[in-house]
Amino acid sequence: MVHLEPWLAVGVLVSTAATDAVYVMFNAAVSSQRRLPAATWSSVWYLLSAFAVISYTKNWVYVCFAAVGSWIGAYVSMTVLRRAKGPRGPEAV
Repeated sequence: MVHLEPWLAVGVLVSTAATDAVYVMFNAAVSSQRRLPAATWSSVWYLLSAFAVISYTKNWVYVCFAAVGSWIGAYVSMTVLRRAKGPRGPEAV
């Protein structure tokens, strides 16, 4: 039987979502060749990832929460970036 701490699971999910969102912002900054934002997002990315990695390495079940958080973070941050740049056509789904 696997023991699951609900608040830790939520923490892993939220921190992973934030980590993935920051990763997307980092990649956007790199693609735009903006050095200062890229360096800043990179450092924030590593700081956020520490909580998730330390938390779920003690129990493999938390990897599932990390995966869901990662998906949420990428989806939300891409939605924000997409809205900031305007509609791009049917291929932008």
